[in-house]
Amino acid sequence: MLGDRVRELDRQESLRLLARASVGRIVHTRDALPAVCLVHFSLDADTTVLVRVAADSELSRALDGAVVAFEADEIDTAARSGWSVVVIGRSTVVNEPAVYERLSRSGPDARAGSPADVLVRVDAELVTGREFVGSAPLRVGRGG
Repeated sequence: MLGDRVRELDRQESLRLLARASVGRIVHTRDALPAVCLVHFSLDADTTVLVRVAADSELSRALDGAVVAFEADEIDTAARSGWSVVVIGRSTVVNEPAVYERLSRSGPDARAGSPADVLVRVDAELVTGREFVGSAPLRVGRGG
């Protein structure tokens, strides 16, 4: 249990920390069950999460128009500290060519991508964050 080692972060603090990360998890619904996918991401205008996915993937179809959760974190077990930020909002595939071009220049890298990749935008309707600081070791994983 984290107890008094948890500090709730406001929206601005949460987004500032989120901007430092490049990998997160997007949570969506697949066959009426929650599904989680690790993705590279970036922020646009400091409030919109952008992820790049294959255009012909099940993930791109599942995300278009859906309400999703996005989570990124940074944990330093040696320092017993870290943070976690969750963004909840509606996701949409970027279809406008001019917007896609602009976001492609500043968006997440197409590391394993192809010209057939699409960008998915998650508008941050709800942003929550927590910072973990304490004197006891931070347990990560089951029961942590």
